[in-house]
Amino acid sequence: MENTEQKSGLKAKVQRLGSYLSGMVMPNIGAFIAWGVITALFIETGWMPNEQLATIGGPMLTYLLPLLIAYTGGSVVHGQRGAVVGAIATMGVIVGSGIPMFIGAMIMGPLGGWCIKKFDDIFQDKIKAGFEMLVNNFSAGLIGFALAILAFYAIGPVVEALTEMMAAGVEAIINMRLLPLANILIEPAKILFLNNAINHGILTPLGADQAAEAGKSILFLLEANPGPGLGVLLAFTIFGKGSAKSSAPGAIIIQFLGGIHEIYFPYVMMKPLLFLAVMAGGVAGTFTFQLFGAGLQAAASPGSIIAILAMTPRGGYLANIAGIIVGTIVSFLVAMVIIKSDKSEEDDLAATQAAVQSSKAQSKGGATAVQNANQEMFGNVNKIIFACDAGMGSSAMGASVLRDKVKKAGIDIPVTNSAINNLSDDPNALIVTQEELYDRASQKAPSATYVQVENFMNSPRYDEIVERLGAAPAATDDGKKLSDDVVEGIADYDRVDHIIFAYVEGKGSANMGATIMKKILKEKNIALPVTVVKVSELKDAPSAMIVTIKGETVKAEQQAPSAVHVPVVDMVTSEKYDKIVAQLKNK
Repeated sequence: MENTEQKSGLKAKVQRLGSYLSGMVMPNIGAFIAWGVITALFIETGWMPNEQLATIGGPMLTYLLPLLIAYTGGSVVHGQRGAVVGAIATMGVIVGSGIPMFIGAMIMGPLGGWCIKKFDDIFQDKIKAGFEMLVNNFSAGLIGFALAILAFYAIGPVVEALTEMMAAGVEAIINMRLLPLANILIEPAKILFLNNAINHGILTPLGADQAAEAGKSILFLLEANPGPGLGVLLAFTIFGKGSAKSSAPGAIIIQFLGGIHEIYFPYVMMKPLLFLAVMAGGVAGTFTFQLFGAGLQAAASPGSIIAILAMTPRGGYLANIAGIIVGTIVSFLVAMVIIKSDKSEEDDLAATQAAVQSSKAQSKGGATAVQNANQEMFGNVNKIIFACDAGMGSSAMGASVLRDKVKKAGIDIPVTNSAINNLSDDPNALIVTQEELYDRASQKAPSATYVQVENFMNSPRYDEIVERLGAAPAATDDGKKLSDDVVEGIADYDRVDHIIFAYVEGKGSANMGATIMKKILKEKNIALPVTVVKVSELKDAPSAMIVTIKGETVKAEQQAPSAVHVPVVDMVTSEKYDKIVAQLKNK
């Protein structure tokens, strides 16, 4: 049990680190593609050689791309101020080294955001009125200045040395013809939802360095190769049974043409031996890439055949297509043997997803209880957000599926998709996320309602969501339930042995409300303790009565679902207090 928890904790940490790395690169993939197109068209060996336009590529690689990564990383940590300080600090590593500073940007961007965040945490409340802009501007400028100097003299040279060591290591692996073995780790890691972390957090920065020197890099193809997944889906299309067989052809279109690799993950997880198929396909594909000297000029994102062909350098189509075809064939053959040797009568994809979801939820201890408690509050939902690592790809497809179901059910609720790092806490949001990502998402938006799914594209939970939303009472503007106005006749008052005035920001009002309540209780000779607690510090207790401002009641219910909750318009002048005490008096 302890080893399982340690592995789970380690996996979560790796995913969190990978999410931060890929979260800095993914929003800027468009800039990488623009740089790749400029390189492909205008360099001396490109499709339309142009000496003047080719000069755009160098500054983009040296300055624009690292600064965009740093700006995004700083923004994730501390918004606009963090983004600005992170970008300033990154100029130090850019100028202080002679190579493209992607890794340096991934360090300095979040570091700059963290430094200015700590400054704001310490001094924000101590700034005198009228001096806010002066202090904010100078603090950002001076902290950015200090970090840029530090980066120039210390971090830049260190990162340059480490980058050269990694590049030398990759080159050594390539020269030793051992690069295909990397897919033994890459393919299983993809299915464990580390695909974005691997591709955009590690391979894309290293590949960009190689492409800057050689005009292309094989590293861009290692994770993006659609061949292994395509082989598995083709095997299910021909030899599968039941829902897996019928859904596989549609999945092929989404995976191969749309580049959404996540869609084949549940097919592999349904039969764990299929890990061997994608690993074999990945190794064979990379071996073929290496054998024919394949490579891309920039990252292919998403991993679609269309994106791969668009980023293929002139004269490199045969090599790239050959690697994809070989990876597909090998994966298909291995998957065919595994699927045909399985004597089960039907491959029930939906049942497998539900079973995996149930077992994972149980292994997470309280996750099931939290989810069930959250689902009871569907009446508060006025928006649905699909959240994944990058906020694109599979989450966008899942949002499209549920949006169609919601529309057909006549429910007027917007359905969108977002990266986990871009989530904001909203008690009226229903967040749909994969089980592997729930812990990280719940940290970003702890007050939201959550539904965990195994796969975004084909989850049996969507019909349940639509059914519950259709039956649930509508949410009002302040997010309260329609029954919140009812105080009289609540039998749960019989179990109340203490009263808590809970607040998010208005501690003064909560203290005054508690004072008024104490006075009323004393006049009625009722001996109940009354305390004041911050909502985020509430503990669940069925014997507690928790009084909150209406707009904050949902957050309190999230923290203490078993308690008796009483929303009020104004803690200082509420008319409910006399009614509450009257019921307590009569219990």
